[in-house]
Amino acid sequence: MKISSGMSGVDFTQKQTGVKTMFTEKLTKDEVKDLKEQISQNANAYTFKSLRAQTEASKPQDQFAKDYQDFQTFLSDVGYKGKPIAELSKEEAASLVKEDGIFGIQQTAERIANFVINGSGGNESMMRAGREGMLQGFKDAESMWGSKLPDISQQTMAKAIEMVDMAMNDLGFSILNKEA
Repeated sequence: MKISSGMSGVDFTQKQTGVKTMFTEKLTKDEVKDLKEQISQNANAYTFKSLRAQTEASKPQDQFAKDYQDFQTFLSDVGYKGKPIAELSKEEAASLVKEDGIFGIQQTAERIANFVINGSGGNESMMRAGREGMLQGFKDAESMWGSKLPDISQQTMAKAIEMVDMAMNDLGFSILNKEA
């Protein structure tokens, strides 16, 4: 007798016997043993495949694909409209970080500083919190990097801090934290 879970790819190597046609016919001990083994294998296969399908369906989007999409969104948000970064030649990539490039020190520092300045709405405590957030972000980036960040990053951060400090001064706020 042969039973099946309907799951393809399940291998049944037990001895196959004919199907008993009447409920009154008794199964032999060997037939019962074979039947139990088939039920066990089918249950195992069905459970495994069901749980596998469930975990696959509940998995978050592939992390690389998600990170790539997040990066593409970031590039768009900062105004980059060039060809995909991965397709740039070495020279093209280098031009992006030159002094006048979209990822150069000046433009990157302006984006960071403007985020803090505009986000604060001219509120002193919000601007201070934004400035502290910039400094913490820089520390976090160094920690992820594993050491001191490259010079371009150091210069960008110094420029962004300078811009926020100048905005605070222009608004009449002391650059020194009074609470310190």
